[in-house]
Amino acid sequence: MDDCIFCKIAKGEILSEKVYEDDGFSAFLDMNPVAKGHTLLIPKKHVRWMKDSPDELISNIFILAKNLMIKIQEKLQCDYVQLSVVGEEIGHFHIHLVPTFFNQKLAKWDKTNYESKDEMKNYAQKIRE
Repeated sequence: MDDCIFCKIAKGEILSEKVYEDDGFSAFLDMNPVAKGHTLLIPKKHVRWMKDSPDELISNIFILAKNLMIKIQEKLQCDYVQLSVVGEEIGHFHIHLVPTFFNQKLAKWDKTNYESKDEMKNYAQKIRE
């Protein structure tokens, strides 16, 4: 889709801090994170809703989400990684992976910010390694 921001990120037309990429999927840091290391996982092929996605895509994206959750937890040393499929803010199926600590409740999904572009790059690098 021509005007979809996530399609543009997947094509490399918009820069992002990618933490994972293969032929079918891309994972990158959220520009408006709930927590530092908040990652978005998307299929590269444009699909508006999860319910409209082929079963194979659903299987593959959730297996990849699980693997990324393990990696994020290990690399960022958080207690767990919340997973959410919301889908209302951007019209492209995506999964939120949010590093979380037991003493940090994210029920409100309050936003945080990176102190600098370098800090954001450092978080992406930690996850990629």
